[in-house]
Amino acid sequence: MAIATMGVTVLDCRSPRELAEFYAAVLDWRIEGEGEWVELIGPHGRQLAFQESPGHRPPQWPGTEMPQQFHLDLDVPREELDAAEAEVLRLGATVLEGDDDGRRDWRVYADPAGHPFCLCVH
Repeated sequence: MAIATMGVTVLDCRSPRELAEFYAAVLDWRIEGEGEWVELIGPHGRQLAFQESPGHRPPQWPGTEMPQQFHLDLDVPREELDAAEAEVLRLGATVLEGDDDGRRDWRVYADPAGHPFCLCVH
């Protein structure tokens, strides 16, 4: 028997609303809340939340001095990977690591608050 069930995944950041807007545009999820805690509500009850942390220091990729601690893998059909990359860059992401000229099935980015995430071929 499980001790608990999985709740919401929470990302610390300086500006919860701004980061929620970035992921809402990427995932097409609904934003709820204002201020220090903002949530995204997705299909099947999925949730992603953003919590204000004024002293937040983003991780550095790659490296261990300021490790990533966690990252999100977002699935994209192979034929849409370039378009998905263009869109996340337009929304404020930055490229941390490419797909090694197509030899890997993922690309690594930082969201506007500096959290690493990957677009992965699904």
